[in-house]
Amino acid sequence: MRRWIWILIVVLSGATAVGLRSLGAADAQQPDVVPSADTVARGEYLVHAADCVSCHTAAGGQPFAGGREFDLGRMGKLYAPNITPDKGTGIGNWSDDDFRAAMQRGIAPGGVHLYPAFPYPSFTLLTDADVLAIKAYLFSLPPVHAVAPANAMRFPFNYRFLMTFWNLLFNSDKRFAPDPAQSPAWNRGKYLVEGLGHCSECHTPRNLLQARKGSEAYAGALAQGWYAFNISSDTQSGIGGWSDADLRAYLATGHAAAHGSASGPMAEVVEGSLAYLIPQDLDAMVAYLRTLKPIATPGEYTASSAAPVAAADLDYGASLYVGICANCHRSDGSGAQTPYQSLQGAAALHEAGAINLTQVVLHGSRLATSDGVVRMPGFAAAYNNDELAAVIEYAAHQLGHANVTLTAEEIAARR
Repeated sequence: MRRWIWILIVVLSGATAVGLRSLGAADAQQPDVVPSADTVARGEYLVHAADCVSCHTAAGGQPFAGGREFDLGRMGKLYAPNITPDKGTGIGNWSDDDFRAAMQRGIAPGGVHLYPAFPYPSFTLLTDADVLAIKAYLFSLPPVHAVAPANAMRFPFNYRFLMTFWNLLFNSDKRFAPDPAQSPAWNRGKYLVEGLGHCSECHTPRNLLQARKGSEAYAGALAQGWYAFNISSDTQSGIGGWSDADLRAYLATGHAAAHGSASGPMAEVVEGSLAYLIPQDLDAMVAYLRTLKPIATPGEYTASSAAPVAAADLDYGASLYVGICANCHRSDGSGAQTPYQSLQGAAALHEAGAINLTQVVLHGSRLATSDGVVRMPGFAAAYNNDELAAVIEYAAHQLGHANVTLTAEEIAARR
């Protein structure tokens, strides 16, 4: 046992030394279409691209002051920390090396291992210059004295030292290296999608150790109680059938004709991140997304294999749809007042589990647009589980041509 302990110490010491050396390594030259002599201004753009505000802001709280809850199910709960420059409760005492270690290696001052709910396995691709520009912007913000609630991780996940072994397996700790065989736009798109935007953190399924499955990259996954859809280049279950214009519109505004509107976490990403990106960067993301390996969506999220919905249930759902939905969405789902009300082509209507459709019907939806905030109210309080199951089944059947079947018990669980 002593022999194995010493071997482990030697291995971990070597890994730590390599990690420390990488912090001082020269940045790889990655394509950049937003050069700026003003480090703080550059950092602000990068903070938007990384969507830092969404995770580090609690509902009704100060931006970047932390406190947002992340329910990880059987593993427990995490709360986003304060990343304002407050010296008592934020990151005001962090050095440049401290900040790079957290962003690229998942290690906070004092050797505290961060959990990969913070997407450092993606941020590890960021160049030192970009990481320090992000720090410069965050340090330019007014300090906010705010203490996040204590994490409530369950055994054995509450032992942070276990992350040492997880990082050895799943964090490359390597900066982005451009592919000389690809165009500057493609390389920029990869840097944005894989690194700053950390899109795979939500859109890629995870294994038993909560690491992303490389073999199913971007094939769609559950995240925060929502389904992050397949964004591989598969033409049936991914975005291979979308036009470049549709993809660009959806990224920039959260809506594309014949593809519906963003809701839930994706609406937050549009509002807090993608809406701020310059057209060249959006075009670069589209260029890279086009080349992702096509992967068919796993069976549980393709067209439903459930028995067809009974005609009586559809009739009941239709009567509810008229009273609940048709005033805004119309009977054919075309939308009565704004394109954002259109349901035509929305992926949520084709998903067999109706996970996102249920979330929206229960809790509503909100999306900030250039024309103001678009809202849909939730109906959890106004209708019982049987009624909501019926109207969701009807909407999926009538507008999405999917045989979605839900029980009142399933609606109750999703509440």
